[in-house]
Amino acid sequence: MSRTSLLIISFSAIRSDARVLKQVQEFSRDYDVTTCGYGERPDGVVDHVRLPDDAAAWRYDKPSVVLRRFRRAYWTNPAVAAAWPLLDGRRFDVVLANDVDTVPIALRLAPAKGVHADLHEYAPKQKEDVLVWRLFLGPLMTWLVRRAVTRADSVTTVGQGIADEYRRVFGVDAGVVTNAAPYVEAAPGPVGDPIRLVHSGAGLRDRNILALVEAVEAASSRVTLDLYLTENDPTLIAELRERRSERVTLHPPVPYVELSATLNGYDVGIHALPPTSFNNRWALPNKLFDYVQARLGVLIGPSPEMAAIVERHGIGAVARGFAVADLTDAIDRMDAETVRRWKAASDGAAHELSSATQVAVWRRAIDALAAQPGSA
Repeated sequence: MSRTSLLIISFSAIRSDARVLKQVQEFSRDYDVTTCGYGERPDGVVDHVRLPDDAAAWRYDKPSVVLRRFRRAYWTNPAVAAAWPLLDGRRFDVVLANDVDTVPIALRLAPAKGVHADLHEYAPKQKEDVLVWRLFLGPLMTWLVRRAVTRADSVTTVGQGIADEYRRVFGVDAGVVTNAAPYVEAAPGPVGDPIRLVHSGAGLRDRNILALVEAVEAASSRVTLDLYLTENDPTLIAELRERRSERVTLHPPVPYVELSATLNGYDVGIHALPPTSFNNRWALPNKLFDYVQARLGVLIGPSPEMAAIVERHGIGAVARGFAVADLTDAIDRMDAETVRRWKAASDGAAHELSSATQVAVWRRAIDALAAQPGSA
């Protein structure tokens, strides 16, 4: 008996896209998986449709967007225009479309058993803090949700707050699959003296990284901060290097396969993302789960999704706010015994907060579509 064919499409480099790679790894065991995205072929798939590196998914025809000719703006987008001729004529039983900008392609392919849309954020407010984006691309994203996502057979997204907004505004009933990291067999290390804070991720100014640095430098307690940052903003990275702080050390990023072992040498993962946009307010980022798998305590700002997990599992503390003074106060409230309890709690929650519990939501959705009778 032939296996069900599944197309996983994402306008990303799938081999390095942690969320999409989890989909590939989950379904390639039981489905004939074809991927469509940038970069090299992921392991385990039967075929890979590679998009040209210069076919930018973020570029739209300006006159079409300004004049609200959204259909033209979408289908002339370089990534869409490259993907459709490569996929047209292929037949799939199920399509798993990542983010709103791949859903119209999935629907046009008319897979025999259905389309599942996985939305990685709340698309209509993706960059609402940028005026030009809010005035022009925001309405395009809203159009894509109304015209395409609402026609998908099933939908998931990354957090409950975002799922609630899709339901409230568009009537889309989205399940939740968090960006949880795979389970790592590890144990909490001893608490250091000084207590060792760590932050890993994108080197972007809006991630409030300078506030983390200033908070550590202002703390009266014995703490250090190590940063593992990608060079998204070279001016920020240069500014961090020039500070020459005795307490703060800047490192190059480490490959994801090495991240958990690297983080395990620290005590507390810290992240304080100001709610400058809807998606930032409801963020539930990979790094929170990476810190748990590394068996660290967690110190965060009062972001509701993250705070709910931290408080429910007792794995850390939530600062009163996102300002330097709020973070410094939270840092100064830590002591070795408290951090030891946090690390033990992360160890106890590592299975529950791993991706194994999350990919099961995708599994149920895709299996349900696969069980449908095929179209004529």
